[in-house]
Amino acid sequence: MINSSNILLKNSRKFALDYSCNTCSNHNCLIKKNLGNLTNETFVENKKTLKCKKGQQFIIEGAPVNGLFFILKGTVKVFRTGINGREQIVRFAKEGEIIGHRGFGTEEFYSIGAIALEDAVLCYFSKDDLREALLENPKFGYDMMLFYADELNRSESKVKSISQMTVRERVIDTLLYINRKFGDLRGFLNLPLSRKEYADYAGTTEEQVIRVFSSLKKEGLITAKGKKIGINNIQSLKNEISEHNYYLDS
Repeated sequence: MINSSNILLKNSRKFALDYSCNTCSNHNCLIKKNLGNLTNETFVENKKTLKCKKGQQFIIEGAPVNGLFFILKGTVKVFRTGINGREQIVRFAKEGEIIGHRGFGTEEFYSIGAIALEDAVLCYFSKDDLREALLENPKFGYDMMLFYADELNRSESKVKSISQMTVRERVIDTLLYINRKFGDLRGFLNLPLSRKEYADYAGTTEEQVIRVFSSLKKEGLITAKGKKIGINNIQSLKNEISEHNYYLDS
C-alpha cells in the first residue's frame, strides 16, 4: 500500500522555510499556543511543511502512524470506511486543527483517511518528536489532554444525534454544523459540498438528502444553487432540532 503522507514528506524540504510557527496566524493551534512553553527548540525546527493539492489524499486509512498533521491553510475531509466500503465522513477540518490524532498513542495504524477539499498547507510533526515534547512540557501535555477530552465529547454527541434524530433532523444538523464552523460567504455556506458528502456526514443516502433539501427549499428555509447552499432562516432550523443540543458539535 502506498502511503500518501510519505510521498508528501519527500517533497517537503523546499517548503520548510516558507512557514514558521513564530509567524503563524493560527492562534488556536496547540503548537502556536504552547510556543512559549516548549523547552526544546528543535521540536518546531523539525517540523515538515507539506503542500497538498485539492482532492489529494494525505492520510490513507490503515497506513502506519508516523505523526500528526496540523492544518495551516485549507479545508480537509476526514472519513472512515464503513460496511460494504461506504464512506462515513467523521468531520470537516480547517486552519489550526489536528488531523490523525486518533492514531497517535497506542494505535499503530490510522483509523481514518483524510483528503484536501481545496489546496492546503499542512504542518507535520513526527510521533517521536511529539511524544518527547509532551513528556517534557506539562502545559503542552495538559492542553493535548483537554483536546482529546473535547474530541471524545463531540464524538459521543454525534453518535447520540445520529441514533435519535430523523433523517431530516440529521440533514439540518449538518447544515448548521457547516454554518457554525465555516460561516457564510455572499449568502451561501462557505464550504461547497456535494449531496453525497452531505449524506456521508449525516449518515443517510444521497437520495434522502436531495428530498430533504427539496422540502427545505419549498418551505423557504434554504436556497440552493448547484453545490452552494444558503440558509434563509437559521433560527427556524435551530428550533427544529433544539432538543438535540445541536450546538455541541462545532
